[in-house]
Amino acid sequence: MAELKTKKTDASVEDFLNAIEDEQTRADCFEIAKMMRQAAKAEPKMWGSSIVGFGEYRYKYATGLENDWMLVGFSPRKQNITLYIMGGFDRHEKLLAKLGKFSTGKSCLYIRKLADVDKKVLREMIVESVKAMKKSSKA
Repeated sequence: MAELKTKKTDASVEDFLNAIEDEQTRADCFEIAKMMRQAAKAEPKMWGSSIVGFGEYRYKYATGLENDWMLVGFSPRKQNITLYIMGGFDRHEKLLAKLGKFSTGKSCLYIRKLADVDKKVLREMIVESVKAMKKSSKA
């Protein structure tokens, strides 16, 4: 298996977020960062050049290989803000039903802006995800 390309870096999270051109997206990302910092009880770190991650755990693949990865994170993308909710969404069905306007991938929650979702529900989902990841990985 090839080595993971996305790794934690020493780049400035604040500089990265301040460089977001769209004012609303920038404000939303600072608010998401605050939610994730509180949930993970960890300072933000850049993962690669465009992902802001919080906390860390050791991920073990079925092949036996292991990599470090963030407990929770996000990335402001061109079409949406991608939130990385580790462990998928099966355990979040009730919260997803109340969240608002979004779409999902395997462990990605896509939103256009925070105003499209219920922030209290999003915060609860982030907290539950971090707790589950810490418990399952002994992070």
